[in-house]
Amino acid sequence: MTLFQYLPFIMIALLITSVISSIFLRKKNLPVELFTEGLKYENDGLFDEAIINYENALSEVRKNRFHRELKSKIIQKLKILYTISEYQKNIQFTHKTPVNDVDFLSNSVTATV
Repeated sequence: MTLFQYLPFIMIALLITSVISSIFLRKKNLPVELFTEGLKYENDGLFDEAIINYENALSEVRKNRFHRELKSKIIQKLKILYTISEYQKNIQFTHKTPVNDVDFLSNSVTATV
């Protein structure tokens, strides 16, 4: 038998394997799952966990190279979250009250009552 007689069977087999592989790849879309989980953490106010999920999603996107829009969204989110976390760290650092002042105020209130 010649190659032309086997060609339709080979084409059908390739078509079936490509359809099956595309179905499995769609179900296993890890970067999108990590991005949505990061969004949930961000909405809950857990910025450190959101940063971790966004970084993991970005590394997965770089492996696949199919999600260019998702990559840009993740980079924008990471920039914002880094800024927010730095701002929160600076606010916590500058607004700490000395422990001695708090003890002094509590003793003066109890002494006057």
